[in-house]
Amino acid sequence: MKYLSRVEKRVSKPSQKLMSSEMPTESPEVPTENTVSPGVLGVDGEVKPSGSPVKRWEADSDKEECLEPMSKRQRKKLLKQKQWEEQKDLRRQKRKEKRQKQKLERQSKLDSSNEGNDRKRLRREVVPSTLRLIVDCSFDDLMVLKDVKKLHKQIQRCYAENRKAFHPVQFYLTSHGGQLKSNMNENDKGWVNWKDIQIRTEHYSELIQKEDLVYLTSDSPDILSELNEKKAYVIGGLVDHNHHKGITYKKAVELGIGHAQLPLGNFVKMNSRKVLAVNHVFEIILAYLEKRDWKEAFFSVLPQRKGAVPLGEANDSSKHAVSGKEDEDNDSDSN
Repeated sequence: MKYLSRVEKRVSKPSQKLMSSEMPTESPEVPTENTVSPGVLGVDGEVKPSGSPVKRWEADSDKEECLEPMSKRQRKKLLKQKQWEEQKDLRRQKRKEKRQKQKLERQSKLDSSNEGNDRKRLRREVVPSTLRLIVDCSFDDLMVLKDVKKLHKQIQRCYAENRKAFHPVQFYLTSHGGQLKSNMNENDKGWVNWKDIQIRTEHYSELIQKEDLVYLTSDSPDILSELNEKKAYVIGGLVDHNHHKGITYKKAVELGIGHAQLPLGNFVKMNSRKVLAVNHVFEIILAYLEKRDWKEAFFSVLPQRKGAVPLGEANDSSKHAVSGKEDEDNDSDSN
């Protein structure tokens, strides 16, 4: 019996070993810090995850930020954005107007270009006159600087009008120097590049024969009826407000040259003084060369402030009484 119990013990020991090896041991669960919390039971009985703590914390922080008051910079930004949206239509309208303006400008330039081409074509039809027209600048010492500046402006106008005339004259500027030259150097340095003009320091009597000279002066008893294009007509370059009345006539007599006055009194009655600027006399000569009519020439040039009105048929006495003082030796007008 003892022997059998020992055998049974020997047989049972390996089976116990075998059972212990086949049955794995379960290790106890140790909770960790990142363990996800259990889900929430839904209506349908399923367990739904409630989300991570990090996500819940971010959502809560967003809500807190929304509830915080905006900074001054944020308010400005929102205000600008709002204004931008509100002014959208206005900006669109401005862009449209700008495009229309640019279109008109392009059209205007095109028209100007066409007009310039027309002028060039007309310029080819220009027939220069052989008539010589001289502005005598030998009275420089009789003028104050203010009047010298007026004379300078009148000469500029003469030059411009002659450049665009249909029958430009042979333009001379004589006895050029003194205050006039200094003023031109200071205020109009481009005069040295002027074209179709002779600017000379010499006196006109040194450049042109005496028999060809005719001084235009309102004090002359002779009235000019026609222009002789073989002659050289002299305009006194003097702005003195009649302080030296008759000086150009005296000069012409002393030099023994011809003299005459424009037939202003034959065609025009003026309410103001009958004194014309240098450029007015110059332009009247140019207008007559184009129109060949004194009346048209006078009224196309005379300024409205002179109150010029057409004069009817006048007798010889009235012609001399209303003699045209367009001479520039007394010139007090300026442009």
